[in-house]
Amino acid sequence: MNLVLLGINHNTAPIEVRERLAIPAGRLADATRTLLHQPGIREGLILSTCNRVEIVTLQDDTLNTETTKADLLRFLHEYFAVPPHTIQPHLYEFREREAVRHLFRVASSLDSMVVGEPQILGQVKESYTIAREVGAVSSQLDTLLQRAFTVAKKVRSETQIGSNSVSIASVAVDLARNIFGSLQGKTVLLVGAGKMSELAARHLIQHGAANILVANRTQARAEKIAADFNGTVIPFDEIYTQADRADIVITSTGAPQKLFGRSHGQHFLQRRRNRPMFFIDIAVPRDVDPGMNEVEGCFVYDIDDLQQVAASNLADRSREAAAAETIVSDEVEKYQQRLQSRDAVPAILALQQNAEAIREAELARSAKRLAALTPEQREAVEALTRSLTAKLLHPQLTALRESTRPKSKE
Repeated sequence: MNLVLLGINHNTAPIEVRERLAIPAGRLADATRTLLHQPGIREGLILSTCNRVEIVTLQDDTLNTETTKADLLRFLHEYFAVPPHTIQPHLYEFREREAVRHLFRVASSLDSMVVGEPQILGQVKESYTIAREVGAVSSQLDTLLQRAFTVAKKVRSETQIGSNSVSIASVAVDLARNIFGSLQGKTVLLVGAGKMSELAARHLIQHGAANILVANRTQARAEKIAADFNGTVIPFDEIYTQADRADIVITSTGAPQKLFGRSHGQHFLQRRRNRPMFFIDIAVPRDVDPGMNEVEGCFVYDIDDLQQVAASNLADRSREAAAAETIVSDEVEKYQQRLQSRDAVPAILALQQNAEAIREAELARSAKRLAALTPEQREAVEALTRSLTAKLLHPQLTALRESTRPKSKE
């Protein structure tokens, strides 16, 4: 089997491209099933977040490199109705060992926009759960993903990469503080009650925001979030008449079309008598038209804008990130050695079975000459031939086992 990982992320593609490939949570199972039906794919998983869309597959050995990449590119083109030339310049591809390394780094938050953020591991686990439910992950990918989770936990426990946790949510709060100076008494509107917007709201409250308004298409979810923050639910179809109550609007809906445009911003500012309004758009696809930034008093930041602020945090974490990278490298090596050991087992069994078949065949040919032997003598002959066979096999079996053992580091 060939392990192939193909994807785009915040480092290779702007949000204008990423949002065209984003998969809402409700469609992830369908997309994974469709992936599994592509030629030569035995197992597969799709990871879709605001910062990346990645496809991890196990494919038939009979397929060559160019064929597998072309098949995956065709899947992206057909499923998302996006021309290949739009996707291809932003794609990265990893195979075998490097695919394992990349997956370990992603799960450990070493490839995140904000290094050390904790959300990505949960997102990988969610994709894994969905892939298992639709039958797209079984033996080999299951083993790999379970190992990725273990590596991520090890990185988190053996380094300080997650200390003073920085996330997209906390970066958004820093931007809001820069605009307003103080967040004391500010009102926050959550449009879409996802995990990221919930985290941002929590950070805003910790820094003085006083009131939380929640609008979500699913009323029960809105009510739950509002209860957690002692906030108020706004019916989703009233966001345009009530959004101007908020100083800070956090959007994360997964809607296919933008919810807020420039005209909405102008209307909100008129009703607010030109008091500034801050939009944190952490949705992919985006919920807020970038044109709203042209309205004086409206400040709009999308996920890529937040990346620029997040980059300043990387220097503080470089030492811990280096320690985490060492852990990942060691774990990749161990995983590859396990694969080699697993691959050696069939060869060892085949040698043993072949030798035993030859031993039994030779005893059968000599059956007439051994017919006069007593039971004790027959047992002695059996023991002697088994011992000779084992000794003759010993050098070959030792060589096979040694080839899969960890190499000592100088």
